[in-house]
Amino acid sequence: MKILVLNAGSSSVKYQLVIPEEATLLAKGIVERIGLSGAMLTHEASGKPSVSLSGEILDHKIAIEYVLSILLSRNHGVIKNKSEIDAVGHRVVHGGEAFRESVLITEEVIREMTRCIDYAPLHNPPNLKGIAAAKSLLPEVPQVAVIDTAFHQSMPSQAYMYGIPYVLYKRHGIRRYGFHGTSHRYVAERAAEFMQKSIQDLKLITCHLGSGSSIAAIKFGKSIDTSMGFTPLEGLLMGTRTGDMDPAIILHIMAKEELTAGEMNTMLNKHSGILGISGLSSDMREIEDNYETHERARLAMDVFVYRIKKYIGAYSAALGGVDAIVFTAGVGENSSLVRKLTCRELDFLGVQLDEKVNNETSKKEALISHPDSRVKVLVIPTNEELVIAKDTAQIVHGLQAQSA
Repeated sequence: MKILVLNAGSSSVKYQLVIPEEATLLAKGIVERIGLSGAMLTHEASGKPSVSLSGEILDHKIAIEYVLSILLSRNHGVIKNKSEIDAVGHRVVHGGEAFRESVLITEEVIREMTRCIDYAPLHNPPNLKGIAAAKSLLPEVPQVAVIDTAFHQSMPSQAYMYGIPYVLYKRHGIRRYGFHGTSHRYVAERAAEFMQKSIQDLKLITCHLGSGSSIAAIKFGKSIDTSMGFTPLEGLLMGTRTGDMDPAIILHIMAKEELTAGEMNTMLNKHSGILGISGLSSDMREIEDNYETHERARLAMDVFVYRIKKYIGAYSAALGGVDAIVFTAGVGENSSLVRKLTCRELDFLGVQLDEKVNNETSKKEALISHPDSRVKVLVIPTNEELVIAKDTAQIVHGLQAQSA
């Protein structure tokens, strides 16, 4: 079964064509600058040279037309007819409390996702544009939504409730939702396979560390807590986001600096975090390069790592112990320094890092803890697209079984 995976952003569409049963990637790429000058498609296909095409790509429908054209191209494509695409799997950021798992896209599902726009105003609208475009261009092909927040819907109420009047939760849905759910789910399942154990027997802490970062506590395959909250702003220090802070600071800064709500929102999300502290960069590679020589780069790194350690400690308590800590995403997979600093002084939990293996590990699955370490430490590269493809294939197989 060939699954087209789409991740539609405000001005971009990332795509992959995947055979999930074999975990085979046939092609991948991205359409960038949709609706802007200089729009471009960058495409890579298995066994063929990569190619970049520029054009007038005014909207998401035209972007996906470009994607289908390049997939069908004689020189760069991997299919001969659109009918070879068995289903389309869409990444959707926010499903509110309505979705606990991936779902076949129907008109009712679209209405529910539209209701969630208030929760994810930057993400759900382009996600819905991608769905509408794919349905228009591939009207006979099943469309499936794989939702980032769904994995965390297993959290108990004591983990997702905030200390605000309960009526605000009932009226406006204000609670912890969590994000990166598809990534946390994938690396937890891969960690269990790597350890040759059932995920039903494991207590895991998964650390998705990138420009956006979150940690999840996963008990016997279910998320019981996660660091991101009502929005992706809560939790760890991130590239440009504040992470956890006293909410009264927001009111104080707005009054002192005479900022509007919109200006404050921009400051919290775009000018804070590692960039805000270091004054240098939001890119962890640049922070690492200057760690020994730039005082504020070192401070940004230390704050970043300190918060990760705090969450590991807290989630170890929430889980009632931990069997493994998993690092993933751009920073988690590539930064041996972040992993080393995070695991330092966690020996009280039973963590012993093998520094030689850690230093040699980048972008590959590896056990980086010492053989005597009671708590295993793993690096597992994430693969959210494969999860989307597998969930899509499973739902389509179910439809086919029902109609047989």
